[in-house]
Formats: sequence, structure tokens, C-alpha cells
Amino acid sequence: MGAVEAREIKKRFAAFERTGLIGRRRIVVNALTGLSFDIRWGEAYGLLGPNGAGKSTAVKILSTLLLPDEGSATVNGFDVVSQPREVRRSIGLVLYPDKGFYARLSGRENLVYFGRLYGLNKSEADSRATELLKLMDLSNAADRPYEEYSLGMRVRLSIARALIHDPPVIYLDEPTIGLDPISSKSVRELLMELKKNGKAILLTSHNLWEVEEVCDEVGIINGGRIIMEGEPSEIKARLGLKYVIEIDVNVGSSLRTLRVETKDPAAELRRLLGEVNGEVKGIKIREPTLEEAFVAAVSNGRN
Repeated sequence: MGAVEAREIKKRFAAFERTGLIGRRRIVVNALTGLSFDIRWGEAYGLLGPNGAGKSTAVKILSTLLLPDEGSATVNGFDVVSQPREVRRSIGLVLYPDKGFYARLSGRENLVYFGRLYGLNKSEADSRATELLKLMDLSNAADRPYEEYSLGMRVRLSIARALIHDPPVIYLDEPTIGLDPISSKSVRELLMELKKNGKAILLTSHNLWEVEEVCDEVGIINGGRIIMEGEPSEIKARLGLKYVIEIDVNVGSSLRTLRVETKDPAAELRRLLGEVNGEVKGIKIREPTLEEAFVAAVSNGRN
């Protein structure tokens, strides 16, 4: 059994749409229209989509914060509707990084408090809090009140809180928002280490190069359903995105650059090198990015 299994999840919301200057009418918003995907143990799954595509709704349903209207989902073998307590004990959640803490408690006291809520005794909670504060580079601020923390520090503390009970499944919604490059790199390295330890990770992010670095599989969601899924390299290939080859060549006394777009960089590079008439001074090959694949997939999905 997979770590997370979602099957044909649907979710509708009632909302109001403005009409004229002061009027409004009730409408139904279909947030999810049949969402299905799996996350395996030891894997990071990136859920990507434009604003309003249904990413946050999906995370909330898989966290038992919302009930699905139709479909089913299990987390660590537990049903999100009939076994919510077991699901909550199985997950660590970073949904609103700068919310949910007690402002006048220190970072350490906040972590110990949440550890106790998860059933750790005082000694276990203290030890785990110290370990995570060090891991998230917050040891020097451990005993400062939370209200004095910067946004970046609050994000790192929220990740520590998600890990306080050592859950097997971790959900992270924009986990590096507000972090400096060094801290962001540390978070990515942490996620890679968690995967190695067999954890299952669900990641949503607008930082697509970050997703490409961390995630084994990506699902692109639009209109409340997955419109494309696979490894980042597979998605690029299926969309027919092209590599860019640039070869700097000395011809006589001048330096020229040959630039070619291709779907098969190895074959095209061999062909170009066989035809070049001059001294090759440099070769660059640029792989299509996940961002380009995302834009292409969403654009196709809207057509």
C-alpha cells in the first residue's frame, strides 16, 4: 500500500459572485473535479498548479481539515473520513508557516507544547525540540519569544513543528517562502534526507526549480484534476520541449556561436561537431525547465 492514495476526490464550495454595484448571486465553485494520485514511501511528490487550481483544497482534505464530497483517500493506510485521528498522527503539516504558534512562548516552549499534544512525555518533547531547533538552525533563538521571530525563522520553526512527532508522511505548502538562499538550501537538503529515511512527502511550491530538484514525481493540477503526471524529465519529453545547444567556434579570427534547438541533444551534438569547420572553444546545453513544462501543460489543458 502506498503512503498516500487519492481516488476521484471531488469538492464543491458555495460562494457569492458580485453583480453590478451592490448585487451578488450565489454560485457553486468546483474546487476538485476528480483528483487522483499516489505517493510512495521514500518519495517526494510535487503538486503543481496555478492559483485556484485546487492544491490547497487537496492538502486540506488529505489532512482531514476538509471532508470530500465524493471520492476517497487514505494516508498511511488510514481513511481520511472514517479514521481522522490516525491520519493526523501520521502526518506533519506545514500549511500556514507563520500561524498557529503562541506569540509569548519561546520557540522551544512552542515545540515542547506541540510535542506533548502528540503524546510525547516532557523529557521526549524537550529532547526532540532541542534536536529540531539545531536541525533548523534556530538554537541561538530557541529561548526568544516567538513574536520576535522573523518570517524566515517562523517558517523554519513551522517545519520543526511538523516533524516534532516524527511522522511518516509530511505535507509542505510553500515551505521555503520567506527564506534566504542558505536556509532554502538547508530545507531542500532536509527533504532529501527525509526521503532517504523512507518518509513520504507532498510538496506544493511556485519555486519550480526547487520542485525539480527535490521531487521524484510531479502532478500538474488544473481545474481540480491532474492533467499531467510523471517524473519531471518524462513530462518535458511528453510535451516535446526542446534542448538548446550552443557551440562557440573560432573561424579564422572571429568567434561565432552556433545555436540549435532539438529534442535529441546527444544526436544533434554529434552531428554538429562532425560538421563544424573551425576550432571549438565551448559547448553549452540547456535543458528545458520544469517551469516551461508547467506553462505548456496548463496552456494545453485550457485549450
